[in-house]
Amino acid sequence: MKKPKVGLQLIVYGPRPRTDLEGVLAEVASAGYVGVEAGNLFKQAEPEQIKALFAKNGLQLTGTHGGYNEVASEASLEENIAYLLEMKSRYLICSGVAPGEGIAAYETAAETFNKVGERCKKDGLIFCYHNHAGEFQSFNGVKGMHRLCELTDPALMQLCIDVYWVHIGGESPAEFIKRYSARAPYYHFKDGGKGYFIELGQGEVDLKSAFKAALDTKADWIVCEQDRTDKEPQQSIIESRQYLKALGI
Repeated sequence: MKKPKVGLQLIVYGPRPRTDLEGVLAEVASAGYVGVEAGNLFKQAEPEQIKALFAKNGLQLTGTHGGYNEVASEASLEENIAYLLEMKSRYLICSGVAPGEGIAAYETAAETFNKVGERCKKDGLIFCYHNHAGEFQSFNGVKGMHRLCELTDPALMQLCIDVYWVHIGGESPAEFIKRYSARAPYYHFKDGGKGYFIELGQGEVDLKSAFKAALDTKADWIVCEQDRTDKEPQQSIIESRQYLKALGI
């Protein structure tokens, strides 16, 4: 069985990557990660400089992650696609649905996401939707997340499953992964509980069963994401990487 690659979302470093990207990437590589998820780094340095820093540290760009407006806007979408192609990355990840209330916001977003996915597919890229907890709110018995998946083509919209937010949303991460196994190549592994985040394996999320389910989907990337930490970021990412190594990756 092919094992997923392990990446890191740079959010744990706060603003530091904007002023010390070279130092951050060195720490990420030394902790044992092979990929980094980040926004458009070309906005802070020339493309050749960014690519050289990644190559120097043996890192790949796992993908880029933004909000609804970043993919709904044609100009922004094209900018992100160009960035991914230049970095030889494949995943365009989006969080959040269309403005509006109730299930209609998900229905509008589904129409947009099918178009975004079609555009990405033309360049060999994969569009993924990233969940938070709000998508598990029920509207007249229908949860937004499930309605979104129902109305989107799996060939056009895959999922970046954030196991922490599935848990906070009230569902079992492992069962959610199994339900959408055909469209789940990319994962955010995050731990904690209601109102807090912590290093992997130290919170209340059932990461072991989620990991087993993810392996059965032939996951491409498992990305460690911790929105904030009380520790030095370098120590935090080392602890989380050690946990994933103990799981077998």
